[in-house]
Amino acid sequence: MQINSLKYELTIKRSKAYEWRNDLSILNKILLAFGMATLTGILAQIKIFLPFTPIPITGQVLAVLLSGVLLGKYWGGVSQFIYIALGAIGLPWFSDLSGGISVLLGPNGGYLFGFILASAFIGSINDKFPSMRKFLPMLIIMFIANFALIYIPGLVQLSLWFNTALSQNLSIWQLLSIGALPFLAGDLLKILIASGIASIILPKKGK
Repeated sequence: MQINSLKYELTIKRSKAYEWRNDLSILNKILLAFGMATLTGILAQIKIFLPFTPIPITGQVLAVLLSGVLLGKYWGGVSQFIYIALGAIGLPWFSDLSGGISVLLGPNGGYLFGFILASAFIGSINDKFPSMRKFLPMLIIMFIANFALIYIPGLVQLSLWFNTALSQNLSIWQLLSIGALPFLAGDLLKILIASGIASIILPKKGK
């Protein structure tokens, strides 16, 4: 009986929190988006550099996935646009406290642009389809967002960067070995964490 009561209270709180988010003023939504951009910048400083690739392992993908969950289809994407735009004009919150347009034109740039697509995609699915807010559907959504919407533009730009900056034409296997395979385990862990959080905090009914 007590367990059912706790479940009911959790359901009510989730619905109220979702309604509160949707009813916020534009200014407050911008502030929340800036907050998620800041979290992305903070987690970008959690990094591990690998000797065989210019792409570091960072924690920022977790913030990207959660921005779509917490802010929805428009404002999740906006949060990552803010992150990229302010970083491009020099705010040092990209990985290794870097900033500037050169980062976006470098080997990491495609992944960063993919952050906007991934966050907007996750938020759009969550907002439109309440039935997708359970753990397994969320896992699938975030898997697609991470490994398609972040990795594909990331790998395309990485390949172009090697070709133009280093005059190297990478094979598909070389490209994957440098820009994808080293990050699979870490990204899977982030996806599991983000999916678990989403399934707990998102209401399962209503818009």
